[in-house]
Amino acid sequence: MYSAPARFCVKDGSPLVEVEDEAESDALPLTPEETDRYATLAGKLLDGRYQVDRRMGEGGMSYVYRALDTETGQPVALKILLPRLSRDPAAVERLRREAAIAMRLEHPNVCPILRLGETSDHMLYLVMPFLEGEALSDREARAGPMPLAEGISILVQVCHGLEHAHELGIVHRDLKPENVMLVPGGAGEAVRAVVMDFGLARQRRAGPELAKLTTTGIVLGTPEFMSPEQIRGKQLDGRSDVYALGVLAFELFTGQLPFPGKSAQETMIARLRGSPRRLRSVREDLPGKLEAVIDRCLAVDPAERHPSMSALGYAFEAVTATGVLGRIFGR
Repeated sequence: MYSAPARFCVKDGSPLVEVEDEAESDALPLTPEETDRYATLAGKLLDGRYQVDRRMGEGGMSYVYRALDTETGQPVALKILLPRLSRDPAAVERLRREAAIAMRLEHPNVCPILRLGETSDHMLYLVMPFLEGEALSDREARAGPMPLAEGISILVQVCHGLEHAHELGIVHRDLKPENVMLVPGGAGEAVRAVVMDFGLARQRRAGPELAKLTTTGIVLGTPEFMSPEQIRGKQLDGRSDVYALGVLAFELFTGQLPFPGKSAQETMIARLRGSPRRLRSVREDLPGKLEAVIDRCLAVDPAERHPSMSALGYAFEAVTATGVLGRIFGR
């Protein structure tokens, strides 16, 4: 029997299955008309341009479809805003903000937004490149905790992508395995990690319009990966993403989350108190240097964390480095 943070068996890596009580879900169901319109776009031509192939998934605010852009001949992913959210001005503003932010990103480890569109009957959608591969969360569920070298390669690439975003003043704010895609790599690279979904991303210097979106008392993000300052609703910078990547790294190598708790509220309290489990208490075969890197990510005080994604990337690389760099970091 495994407690709440566990996602994989630490002995054989088998994925654990959690039974969800449907009564606990407070999501409003789609009406039959909405279901017919939004959930059955496969085979249709959207907005006179996008030939929809099949539905790929469904999230908290959208359906995602694979489609063909008939103007360019390229496969694309369409993110369709759910109707109950499209009626919410704040949600629509968030979608427009996501597009404006992601259109500025240009890096091999970040997925850009190509276009924000709206049909004549007010269906809002985002167009993104279609990436062949699988989400990191699916890779974890399929194969369990990741080998050291493979995991370090993925984490360093995520650092590169987020460093690019941070240089533009953009904080992701919702980094988690579901938002990292693994696609076939190029020459000398087994897999390329691509950071997805900047839907909760926020520029560090937000104008009054954006500020209103975060003064409603609602904390945006995924509870298991939130930094203490995000839980408290404080001003965020790139070090909040450093914290989230530390949580992601812990789960990547162990199949468990670093903070114990039977509910999201309990894990939040544990994070505010700064009491994570040690990496090697779950997987003692991992190097102590990796444990030290993750421990620093998970510091309650942002000033005690790695100061940037670039610094964190170097620290991850040093875990498996040899030669001069390895001696500098005490290998």
